[in-house]
Amino acid sequence: MSPVFLIFGMGGQEIFFVFIIVLLLFGGNKIPELMRGLGRGVREFNSAKATMEDEIRKGMDDAEKKKDSEMEMRKRIEAEVRDKIAKESATK
Repeated sequence: MSPVFLIFGMGGQEIFFVFIIVLLLFGGNKIPELMRGLGRGVREFNSAKATMEDEIRKGMDDAEKKKDSEMEMRKRIEAEVRDKIAKESATK
């Protein structure tokens, strides 16, 4: 038995009865339409999820690049300050 059905505690008979009820409610002609709609919904959801993951990853990459550039700027400034201090102490 599939783990999905075990989560809901459904066995073979329960699945069969659910299938019969769905068939009675929607008819044989509507079930393919319902499944197509469900497939489209799942596809759109997965597409939106992938888009969000890409945006989050890009944001994290941008933040890391900004942090790296700030560190480089800080190191450059510290080097300049050290050079100035060294020049001033050498002239004294």
